Amino acid sequence: MSINVSLLAEICETPGAPGFEQRIREVVLREVESLADEVKVDRMGNVIALKKGKDSSRKVMAAAHMDEIGFMVSHIEENGFIHFVPLGGFDPKTLTAQRVIVHGSQDLIGVMGSKPVHLMTPEERGKKLQLEDFFIDVGLPREEVEKIVSVGNPVTRERGLIEMGNCVNVKSLDNRVSVFILIEVLREMEQSPYDFYAVFTVQEEVGIRGAHVSANGIQPDFGFGLDVTIAFDTPGSRPEESVTKLGKGTAIKMMDASVICDYRMVRYMKEVAAKRDITWQPEVLPKGGTDTAGIQRMSMQGAICGAVSIPCRNVHQVIEMCDKDDIRGSIDLLRYSVEGLDKGDWSF
Repeated sequence: MSINVSLLAEICETPGAPGFEQRIREVVLREVESLADEVKVDRMGNVIALKKGKDSSRKVMAAAHMDEIGFMVSHIEENGFIHFVPLGGFDPKTLTAQRVIVHGSQDLIGVMGSKPVHLMTPEERGKKLQLEDFFIDVGLPREEVEKIVSVGNPVTRERGLIEMGNCVNVKSLDNRVSVFILIEVLREMEQSPYDFYAVFTVQEEVGIRGAHVSANGIQPDFGFGLDVTIAFDTPGSRPEESVTKLGKGTAIKMMDASVICDYRMVRYMKEVAAKRDITWQPEVLPKGGTDTAGIQRMSMQGAICGAVSIPCRNVHQVIEMCDKDDIRGSIDLLRYSVEGLDKGDWSF
């Protein structure tokens, strides 16, 4: 079965830096309002879509964060150049000469600038660029910039979706591909055995903040994180450091730096994949965290948690890449894992 690439493109291309998820939230609300029994937005901005199950004595939560890595305007120079601070983690070398969008009273296209290589000293050429070495050039004098832009405005990357072979390539697949997957699970799912809360969280990139709040409110018994993971299957990688490989299936998380997935859930998800003939690969991610941690630990008794991870190349860069078959497999794995929870063995 194919995926809806046009919807995925809209979800990825819509801006939403941490703390500024308004536009992507509107897209999510539009899509889920007809797919759930109840939809609400909590005070922090998380979207919580409830699909009622056969048995309301237990709750299942799946989380995909809406925010994308971005920046915040921190200073406007006399000549109109904009300085910024990061919202989330960036590899500075990926920013050189890239387009961004400054979200002021209207959107302004800008370019990430730095000192020209022709004017660098030998010492400067040998030095790695840092975030503070960059500025944003919007091509306007300060008096024009300040009519539109203020300190505190968010900035996001500018890059549309293209298809390359069986892959999609665009900014913000981290984690908009998971937002897409969670919407499609709501669309395709038959009745869940338990109440199913599909949560589209905020501010994950700056500390799993939205998942903490939403899980605390829901108090789930079972939980699933949804996020991309590293596919370091490119030239120069060693087999033991690849984490996952593009096109080799969805991934079942074993651990990341924020969570050790419940062995009962990992076992169960493997069984579901085998039963449904879903191609999968194991994920052990030594660094980085996901909403899975917030779901697991923020309820009074904890939740039995696992995660569906989507292999992705060039994570936290300007263009990220996922395989369409891996995306399709991720939809299937989450859907069937939720639908069969009442048949799992949850004893210690």
